[in-house]
Amino acid sequence: MVKIVRRKSLGIQTVYDIGVERDHNFLLANGLVASNCFNKSHSTAYGYVTYQTAYLKANYPVEYMAALLTGSSGNQDKVQKYIATCSKMGIDVLKPDINHSEIDFTPVSRKILFGLSAIRNLGQGAIECILNAREEGGAFQSLADFCDRVDLRTVNRRALEALIYCGAFDSLSSNRKQLIEYLDIVISWAHDRAKDRDSGQTTIFDILGSTNGSKNSKDAALESAPKPPDIQDYTPQEKLRLEKELLGFYVSDHPLKSALQATKVLSPISLSDLAEHGKRTTISVIVMLTEIKPIVTKKGDRMAIVQMEDLSGQAEGVVFPATYERIENFIKPDTRLIVWGKVDKREDQAQMIIEDAELIEKVPMVIVELAPQRVTKSELNQLKSILQAHSGQKNQAKVPVLATVAVPNYQQFVRFNAKYWVHDCTTAVAALNRAGFSARTSALVGTKD
Repeated sequence: MVKIVRRKSLGIQTVYDIGVERDHNFLLANGLVASNCFNKSHSTAYGYVTYQTAYLKANYPVEYMAALLTGSSGNQDKVQKYIATCSKMGIDVLKPDINHSEIDFTPVSRKILFGLSAIRNLGQGAIECILNAREEGGAFQSLADFCDRVDLRTVNRRALEALIYCGAFDSLSSNRKQLIEYLDIVISWAHDRAKDRDSGQTTIFDILGSTNGSKNSKDAALESAPKPPDIQDYTPQEKLRLEKELLGFYVSDHPLKSALQATKVLSPISLSDLAEHGKRTTISVIVMLTEIKPIVTKKGDRMAIVQMEDLSGQAEGVVFPATYERIENFIKPDTRLIVWGKVDKREDQAQMIIEDAELIEKVPMVIVELAPQRVTKSELNQLKSILQAHSGQKNQAKVPVLATVAVPNYQQFVRFNAKYWVHDCTTAVAALNRAGFSARTSALVGTKD
C-alpha cells in the first residue's frame, strides 16, 4: 500500500472522473499495488478536511464557531443549533449591535457578535447602507441620528423594526417599545431633513452649527429631532417573543436558560439529538411548547400535535388521546415542561410520542446524604434495593435521585441512573429514613422566570 507523505499544490488543473468497470487495483512503477484508488482518494480528502476542522475547533473555537454561524446565517435551524453548541463550549453569542455588528458573525474578545446577515427582513443593500454610514460618520448616537444618516429608501421601516425588536439598538436605548412607538415620528423628521438637503435648503440648526464646526453642526441638527415618548418597555417575555419572530430564535436570552440546573439534574437529551436515538427509545426532554394543533379523532377523542423547542432546536411531538386526557392542562403555548416519551421516525424526520409531562417547576427530586463511611458496597446495594422497590410500575418512575457525599471542604454530588428513580418521592424518602439513610425531598432550583 502507498502512504501519502507530502502534498504539493499544482494550481488549477483539468481533472477527470475516472470510473473503473472491474478491477480497482493498480500496479505502480515500483511494483506496489494500490487497491481501491478511487475510493481511497475520496476518503483521504475527507479525512484531511476532518483533521483541519477538528484542529480549528480545538485551537480556534471562537473563530471556528463564528465561521459556522456565518455560513449558516440563512438557515435558522442550523444557527440555533450552533448557538446551543457555543453555549456548551462556554462561548457567548452576543445580540446584534448597530454600532459594532458586521455582515458576518464576528469574534470579539472570546465571544461572538451576532452578524447582521442573519436578521430577517434586513437585506444586503440595507446592511451595506448601514455599514457605509457608520464608516463615514462614526458610531450612531441615537435612533434619530441613525435615521438622519442612512438612506431610508433602502433601510425601510420594516428593516428598522427588525433591528429594534432583535435588540440591535439596545446599546443606545434599551426601551424597545419606546423606539417602536417613536419610529413613525422620527422617520417623518428624517425624510423632511433629506428633502431639504436634496433641494439645497438648510435649516437654522445647520446655519448655527456650521459656524462652530461640523461636529457641532450635527449635534445642533439632532436637537431639532422629536423626542421619544415616555412609555414603559415591553415585558421580558414579550421582548423575547418579538425577538424570536424576527430572528427565528432567541439571542439575548432564552425562556429555558433558567432551567439549566434542572437539565443537569434530570439529564435529558436535547431536541437536536432526537434523530440519533433509536425508534421507540424512551427519553426525556426539557422543552417549551411553541405551537399547539388540537385534533379530534374519528372516534371523537381529543389529541394534539405540538411543536417543541429547547436551546438546541425544534421538533414535533404527538400527544395521543390517552395521554392528552391526563396532561391536557399542560398543553398550552409557551409552557415549559419536562416530557417523557418515545422516539418515532416519520418521513425521515424524528418526532416524539409524548407519554407524560410535568411542569419544570413542579418536578421534585430525592436527595440522599451519605457519609464517607457509608459509601460501601453493601450500603450502596441496600440503597439501590430501596430505590428500585419504590420505582412503581413500568414508566412510572419520574422523580430523580441524587446523593451527596460530604468530604473535607467539599461536597460531591452523584446522580443516580434513571433506573433508580422513584415514583412517589414521599414514600421513598420515608423508607430511606427508616433504613437509616438521611433523605429528603427538594424542588429543582433555577427554574423561576
